[in-house]
Amino acid sequence: MSEAQVDSLLATLNPGGARGGKPKKVFMITDLEGVSGVFSTELQCEPLESPRFQEARKLLTGEVNAAVDGLLEGGATGVVVWDGHDSSRSLSALDINPKALLLTGQPVAPTLELDSSYAAMVFVGQHAMAGAMNGILNHSFDSLGVENMWINNKPVGEIGVRVMLAGSFGVPVIMLSGDAAACQELHALVPQAECAAVKSGAGRTAGFMLPHPAAAALIRDKARRAMERLNEIHPYKIEGPVEAKVQFTTRGVRYFQAREGVEQIDERTWAFRGKDLKDAWLKYSSSF
Repeated sequence: MSEAQVDSLLATLNPGGARGGKPKKVFMITDLEGVSGVFSTELQCEPLESPRFQEARKLLTGEVNAAVDGLLEGGATGVVVWDGHDSSRSLSALDINPKALLLTGQPVAPTLELDSSYAAMVFVGQHAMAGAMNGILNHSFDSLGVENMWINNKPVGEIGVRVMLAGSFGVPVIMLSGDAAACQELHALVPQAECAAVKSGAGRTAGFMLPHPAAAALIRDKARRAMERLNEIHPYKIEGPVEAKVQFTTRGVRYFQAREGVEQIDERTWAFRGKDLKDAWLKYSSSF
Protein backbone atom coordinates (compact mmCIF):
# COMPACT_ATOMS: atom_id res chain seq x y z
CA MET A 1 0.00 0.00 0.00
CA SER A 2 1.27 3.47 -0.82
CA GLU A 3 2.09 6.14 1.73
CA ALA A 4 -0.85 8.21 0.46
CA GLN A 5 -3.28 5.31 0.97
CA VAL A 6 -2.08 4.72 4.53
CA ASP A 7 -2.35 8.43 5.30
CA SER A 8 -5.87 8.51 3.87
CA LEU A 9 -6.98 5.67 6.15
CA LEU A 10 -5.37 7.34 9.17
CA ALA A 11 -7.14 10.59 8.32
CA THR A 12 -10.45 8.70 8.38
CA LEU A 13 -9.69 7.54 11.92
CA ASN A 14 -8.25 10.86 13.14
CA PRO A 15 -9.84 13.67 11.09
CA GLY A 16 -7.95 16.91 11.51
CA GLY A 17 -5.24 15.12 13.48
CA ALA A 18 -2.40 17.15 11.98
CA ARG A 19 -4.30 20.42 12.53
CA GLY A 20 -2.38 22.12 9.75
CA GLY A 21 1.03 21.08 11.13
CA LYS A 22 3.42 18.34 10.07
CA PRO A 23 1.89 14.85 10.52
CA LYS A 24 3.43 12.71 13.26
CA LYS A 25 2.64 9.15 12.19
CA VAL A 26 3.87 6.33 14.46
CA PHE A 27 4.56 2.68 13.57
CA MET A 28 3.95 0.22 16.41
CA ILE A 29 5.53 -3.26 16.45
CA THR A 30 3.62 -5.65 18.70
CA ASP A 31 4.55 -9.03 20.10
CA LEU A 32 3.11 -11.28 22.79
CA GLU A 33 5.99 -12.61 24.88
CA GLY A 34 6.73 -9.20 26.45
CA VAL A 35 3.19 -8.61 27.70
CA SER A 36 2.64 -8.58 31.48
CA GLY A 37 1.08 -11.86 32.58
CA VAL A 38 2.63 -13.87 29.75
CA PHE A 39 5.25 -16.43 30.79
CA SER A 40 4.63 -19.68 28.85
CA THR A 41 4.76 -20.41 25.14
CA GLU A 42 2.79 -23.65 25.51
CA LEU A 43 0.06 -22.21 27.72
CA GLN A 44 -0.32 -18.75 26.20
CA CYS A 45 1.52 -17.95 22.97
CA GLU A 46 0.45 -20.44 20.29
CA PRO A 47 -2.59 -18.98 18.50
CA LEU A 48 -5.69 -21.18 18.55
CA GLU A 49 -3.76 -23.96 20.32
CA SER A 50 -2.61 -22.66 23.72
CA PRO A 51 -5.33 -23.08 26.39
CA ARG A 52 -4.73 -19.52 27.69
CA PHE A 53 -4.14 -17.83 24.31
CA GLN A 54 -7.40 -15.86 24.39
CA GLU A 55 -6.45 -14.46 27.79
CA ALA A 56 -3.00 -13.52 26.51
CA ARG A 57 -4.49 -11.93 23.40
CA LYS A 58 -6.75 -9.75 25.57
CA LEU A 59 -3.79 -8.69 27.69
CA LEU A 60 -1.87 -7.74 24.54
CA THR A 61 -4.83 -5.82 23.13
CA GLY A 62 -5.19 -3.85 26.35
CA GLU A 63 -1.51 -2.87 26.34
CA VAL A 64 -1.64 -1.92 22.64
CA ASN A 65 -4.73 0.21 23.13
CA ALA A 66 -3.15 1.98 26.10
CA ALA A 67 -0.05 2.75 24.03
CA VAL A 68 -2.19 4.15 21.18
CA ASP A 69 -4.02 6.42 23.63
CA GLY A 70 -0.72 7.67 25.07
CA LEU A 71 0.84 8.31 21.68
CA LEU A 72 -2.16 10.32 20.52
CA GLU A 73 -2.25 12.28 23.78
CA GLY A 74 1.43 13.07 23.29
CA GLY A 75 0.92 14.52 19.82
CA ALA A 76 0.85 11.65 17.33
CA THR A 77 -1.50 12.27 14.43
CA GLY A 78 -1.94 8.59 13.60
CA VAL A 79 -0.77 5.14 14.71
CA VAL A 80 -0.24 2.06 12.56
CA VAL A 81 -0.27 -1.14 14.67
CA TRP A 82 1.45 -4.22 13.23
CA ASP A 83 0.25 -7.56 14.59
CA GLY A 84 3.75 -8.98 14.85
CA HIS A 85 3.28 -12.21 16.82
CA ASP A 86 3.24 -15.57 15.06
CA SER A 87 2.03 -14.67 11.56
CA SER A 88 -0.34 -11.89 12.65
CA ARG A 89 -2.87 -14.00 14.55
CA SER A 90 -3.19 -12.09 17.82
CA LEU A 91 -4.95 -8.77 17.20
CA SER A 92 -8.42 -8.11 15.79
CA ALA A 93 -10.16 -5.14 14.21
CA LEU A 94 -13.06 -5.92 16.58
CA ASP A 95 -11.28 -4.68 19.69
CA ILE A 96 -8.23 -2.73 18.56
CA ASN A 97 -8.19 0.95 19.58
CA PRO A 98 -10.69 2.64 17.22
CA LYS A 99 -8.17 5.35 16.38
CA ALA A 100 -5.46 2.87 15.28
CA LEU A 101 -4.88 1.40 11.83
CA LEU A 102 -4.21 -2.35 12.05
CA LEU A 103 -1.62 -4.01 9.79
CA THR A 104 -2.28 -7.75 9.83
CA GLY A 105 -1.99 -10.86 7.67
CA GLN A 106 0.80 -12.43 5.66
CA PRO A 107 3.10 -11.77 3.95
CA VAL A 108 4.40 -8.43 5.23
CA ALA A 109 7.63 -7.16 3.70
CA PRO A 110 10.85 -7.77 5.70
CA THR A 111 11.07 -3.98 5.98
CA LEU A 112 7.61 -4.01 7.65
CA GLU A 113 6.12 -1.49 5.19
CA LEU A 114 8.21 1.19 6.91
CA ASP A 115 9.20 4.36 5.10
CA SER A 116 10.60 7.77 5.93
CA SER A 117 7.15 9.32 6.38
CA TYR A 118 6.91 7.92 9.92
CA ALA A 119 7.87 10.23 12.77
CA ALA A 120 8.67 7.39 15.18
CA MET A 121 8.52 3.67 15.92
CA VAL A 122 7.57 1.96 19.20
CA PHE A 123 7.48 -1.60 20.56
CA VAL A 124 4.65 -3.08 22.66
CA GLY A 125 4.83 -6.55 24.22
CA GLN A 126 8.45 -6.92 23.20
CA HIS A 127 10.76 -9.65 24.52
CA ALA A 128 14.56 -9.63 24.80
CA MET A 129 17.04 -11.35 22.48
CA ALA A 130 18.04 -15.00 22.70
CA GLY A 131 20.34 -15.59 25.66
CA ALA A 132 19.43 -12.39 27.55
CA MET A 133 19.78 -12.84 31.31
CA ASN A 134 16.34 -13.31 32.92
CA GLY A 135 14.59 -12.42 29.67
CA ILE A 136 11.10 -13.91 29.85
CA LEU A 137 10.51 -16.10 26.74
CA ASN A 138 13.53 -14.42 25.15
CA HIS A 139 14.42 -15.38 21.57
CA SER A 140 15.53 -13.83 18.29
CA PHE A 141 12.88 -14.15 15.55
CA ASP A 142 12.73 -17.95 15.71
CA SER A 143 12.80 -19.45 19.20
CA LEU A 144 13.72 -22.91 17.87
CA GLY A 145 15.86 -21.93 14.89
CA VAL A 146 18.20 -19.04 15.82
CA GLU A 147 20.82 -19.14 18.56
CA ASN A 148 22.68 -15.84 18.02
CA MET A 149 22.67 -12.84 15.68
CA TRP A 150 25.12 -10.00 15.08
CA ILE A 151 25.05 -6.80 13.01
CA ASN A 152 28.60 -5.63 12.32
CA ASN A 153 29.68 -7.87 15.24
CA LYS A 154 27.20 -6.27 17.68
CA PRO A 155 24.92 -8.89 19.31
CA VAL A 156 21.30 -8.17 18.38
CA GLY A 157 17.83 -9.64 18.47
CA GLU A 158 14.52 -8.36 17.23
CA ILE A 159 14.91 -5.07 19.08
CA GLY A 160 18.36 -4.30 17.69
CA VAL A 161 17.59 -5.27 14.10
CA ARG A 162 14.39 -3.22 14.02
CA VAL A 163 15.94 -0.21 15.74
CA MET A 164 18.59 -0.27 13.02
CA LEU A 165 16.03 -0.89 10.28
CA ALA A 166 13.98 2.10 11.44
CA GLY A 167 17.15 4.17 11.54
CA SER A 168 17.87 3.31 7.91
CA PHE A 169 14.64 5.20 7.08
CA GLY A 170 15.54 8.06 9.42
CA VAL A 171 12.91 6.95 11.95
CA PRO A 172 13.74 6.99 15.70
CA VAL A 173 12.57 4.31 18.14
CA ILE A 174 11.17 6.27 21.05
CA MET A 175 9.48 3.77 23.36
CA LEU A 176 9.21 0.10 24.33
CA SER A 177 7.02 -1.91 26.67
CA GLY A 178 8.12 -5.36 27.74
CA ASP A 179 10.19 -6.98 30.46
CA ALA A 180 13.17 -5.41 32.20
CA ALA A 181 15.63 -7.29 29.97
CA ALA A 182 14.01 -5.89 26.82
CA CYS A 183 14.14 -2.37 28.26
CA GLN A 184 17.84 -2.80 29.02
CA GLU A 185 18.41 -4.00 25.46
CA LEU A 186 16.75 -0.94 23.94
CA HIS A 187 18.53 1.48 26.26
CA ALA A 188 21.89 0.05 25.19
CA LEU A 189 21.07 1.34 21.69
CA VAL A 190 18.81 4.33 22.40
CA PRO A 191 19.48 5.61 25.94
CA GLN A 192 16.94 8.42 25.63
CA ALA A 193 14.01 6.16 24.74
CA GLU A 194 11.11 5.71 27.16
CA CYS A 195 10.60 2.20 28.56
CA ALA A 196 7.66 0.63 30.36
CA ALA A 197 9.02 -2.40 32.23
CA VAL A 198 5.77 -4.25 32.92
CA LYS A 199 7.46 -7.37 34.28
CA SER A 200 10.84 -8.64 35.47
CA GLY A 201 12.17 -12.12 34.90
CA ALA A 202 13.02 -14.63 37.59
CA GLY A 203 14.10 -16.93 34.76
CA ARG A 204 13.06 -17.60 31.17
CA THR A 205 9.59 -18.90 32.07
CA ALA A 206 8.82 -17.05 35.32
CA GLY A 207 8.75 -13.50 36.55
CA PHE A 208 7.14 -10.73 38.56
CA MET A 209 4.17 -9.25 36.65
CA LEU A 210 2.32 -5.95 37.02
CA PRO A 211 -1.47 -6.36 37.16
CA HIS A 212 -2.99 -5.50 33.80
CA PRO A 213 -4.50 -2.12 34.82
CA ALA A 214 -1.16 -0.99 36.25
CA ALA A 215 0.74 -2.18 33.17
CA ALA A 216 -1.67 -0.38 30.84
CA ALA A 217 -1.43 2.85 32.85
CA LEU A 218 2.38 2.73 32.81
CA ILE A 219 2.44 2.07 29.05
CA ARG A 220 0.04 4.93 28.37
CA ASP A 221 2.18 7.33 30.40
CA LYS A 222 5.46 6.25 28.79
CA ALA A 223 3.96 6.45 25.28
CA ARG A 224 2.70 9.97 25.94
CA ARG A 225 6.06 11.06 27.33
CA ALA A 226 7.88 9.52 24.37
CA MET A 227 5.86 11.58 21.89
CA GLU A 228 6.31 14.72 23.96
CA ARG A 229 10.09 14.11 23.88
CA LEU A 230 10.19 13.16 20.19
CA ASN A 231 12.70 15.86 19.26
CA GLU A 232 15.16 14.58 21.88
CA ILE A 233 15.40 11.04 20.49
CA HIS A 234 17.34 10.40 17.29
CA PRO A 235 17.40 7.53 14.77
CA TYR A 236 20.05 4.83 15.24
CA LYS A 237 21.96 4.86 11.97
CA ILE A 238 24.68 2.57 10.60
CA GLU A 239 26.92 4.06 7.94
CA GLY A 240 28.52 2.02 5.17
CA PRO A 241 28.44 -1.71 4.40
CA VAL A 242 26.70 -4.08 6.82
CA GLU A 243 27.37 -7.70 7.76
CA ALA A 244 24.56 -9.65 9.39
CA LYS A 245 25.75 -12.91 10.95
CA VAL A 246 23.33 -15.60 12.10
CA GLN A 247 24.16 -18.69 14.13
CA PHE A 248 21.35 -21.22 13.69
CA THR A 249 20.41 -24.02 16.03
CA THR A 250 20.87 -27.57 14.79
CA ARG A 251 17.16 -27.57 13.93
CA GLY A 252 17.33 -24.17 12.23
CA VAL A 253 20.13 -25.22 9.90
CA ARG A 254 17.82 -27.78 8.28
CA TYR A 255 15.47 -25.05 7.06
CA PHE A 256 18.10 -22.60 5.85
CA GLN A 257 18.65 -22.43 2.10
CA ALA A 258 22.19 -21.30 1.30
CA ARG A 259 22.53 -19.17 -1.81
CA GLU A 260 25.12 -17.29 -3.82
CA GLY A 261 26.63 -14.32 -2.04
CA VAL A 262 26.15 -15.78 1.45
CA GLU A 263 29.29 -16.94 3.26
CA GLN A 264 29.34 -19.94 5.57
CA ILE A 265 31.46 -19.20 8.66
CA ASP A 266 31.11 -22.58 10.36
CA GLU A 267 28.64 -25.48 10.31
CA ARG A 268 25.85 -23.38 11.86
CA THR A 269 26.82 -19.74 11.13
CA TRP A 270 26.37 -17.71 7.94
CA ALA A 271 27.22 -14.13 7.00
CA PHE A 272 24.90 -11.93 4.91
CA ARG A 273 26.59 -8.82 3.55
CA GLY A 274 25.11 -5.78 1.86
CA LYS A 275 25.74 -2.18 0.97
CA ASP A 276 23.51 -1.18 3.91
CA LEU A 277 21.33 -2.77 6.56
CA LYS A 278 18.29 -3.20 4.31
CA ASP A 279 20.38 -4.97 1.68
CA ALA A 280 21.99 -7.37 4.17
CA TRP A 281 18.71 -8.05 5.98
CA LEU A 282 16.83 -8.82 2.79
CA LYS A 283 19.48 -11.42 1.91
CA TYR A 284 18.87 -13.13 5.26
CA SER A 285 15.08 -12.91 5.23
CA SER A 286 14.83 -14.29 1.70
CA SER A 287 16.76 -17.45 2.63
CA PHE A 288 13.73 -19.36 3.94
